[in-house]
Amino acid sequence: MKQTRDYPVFTVTRKGTRWVEGGHPWIYAEEILSKSAEPENGGLADAVSEGGKYLGTGLTSRDSKIGLRLVSRNANDRFDAAFWRRRIQYAWDYRKTVLEAPDLSCCRVIFGEADGFPGLTVDRFSELLVTQTLSAGMERLKDLIFPLLVEVLRGDGQNIRGIYERNDAAVRALEGLGQGRGWYVLPGETPPESAVTEICENGIFYAVDVENGQKTGFFLDQKYNRRAAARLAKGRRVLDCFTHTGSFALNAALGGAAHVTAVDVSESAVAMAEANARRNGLEDRMDFVAADVFELLPTLKKGEYDFIILDPPAFTKSRRTVDRAERGYKEINLRALRALPRGGYLATASCSHFMPAEHFERTLRAAALDAGVELRQIEARQQAPDHPILWNVPETDYLKFYLFQVV
Repeated sequence: MKQTRDYPVFTVTRKGTRWVEGGHPWIYAEEILSKSAEPENGGLADAVSEGGKYLGTGLTSRDSKIGLRLVSRNANDRFDAAFWRRRIQYAWDYRKTVLEAPDLSCCRVIFGEADGFPGLTVDRFSELLVTQTLSAGMERLKDLIFPLLVEVLRGDGQNIRGIYERNDAAVRALEGLGQGRGWYVLPGETPPESAVTEICENGIFYAVDVENGQKTGFFLDQKYNRRAAARLAKGRRVLDCFTHTGSFALNAALGGAAHVTAVDVSESAVAMAEANARRNGLEDRMDFVAADVFELLPTLKKGEYDFIILDPPAFTKSRRTVDRAERGYKEINLRALRALPRGGYLATASCSHFMPAEHFERTLRAAALDAGVELRQIEARQQAPDHPILWNVPETDYLKFYLFQVV
């Protein structure tokens, strides 16, 4: 092993070594055989094989099942401000390459392991950045990384007024971290007074409340899937299920739908979607319903809508509940297919990485069989490219989105 730094050395089992050499950046605590020293929680450590081969350097966690999250496989890297600044610059340059220019004002800037920042999410909503710090290592480094993040973006002419932390995710407990939310105070700056801002996505304006909205305030991963669905909506009667802020419904209305009904079980979500419709002058061709989608779909007359959009929350957040989730996805799609006429259209999604594409497709085939219809696939899509997928890290591949015609 070529070792140039004075970090604790973790010796990893053969199984863990194969896992890392296969490209995955996580080393589970149970695969760590020994430690030359115990680093501070979230500190750096080198990983080596039982034979002493250098595997990489990562951020430690004493509480998590993931004992080490690799940030580099180069033994000569030094993890100073220049290292993290370069990595931020790479992430931003990537977004500038893969996104259309207007979408840079509302995009995911950092997507955890996919950008080399394990456990860190950063979303941009106009002049505000919203962060979720979900690993002990990123929590330890945030006072270094956050000012660099703002420096890189402002250096590219981007107007960034502040950073809001959404560290209210329950998963932080697995890292021994507390929960909370609030402004991150940049050195020498005063945080903005308001946590509400406005974004424009696909030509539609939304108010985003980064303090109280779900996750970081708005779901950015479906931006281009919404546009794809809108292309099918022209002249059709559209039912948007699980509408949340109304994003699919608004895209369909802007795309020329004859009428759009937006449904969500949350009355506050429905109110927010209705406000967004008024903001965009689309309320005349839309209506809004607070209802349980599972209960609503069987009450519809067949053909009442000729385009149904299903974008439910994740039905599973662990491998233990995958079977139950498959039943849920099958049932919701079955009910939609029974309500659609022949020649109608279905957009359907799953946002859980525990539901791989082959499992989701299996549930869709079963739903179509039980409904007595066939599905003509128009498109199979994934998350927007500002949520990049690393092929050796299946956890980064989570969103499945399909457009079908019912035949």
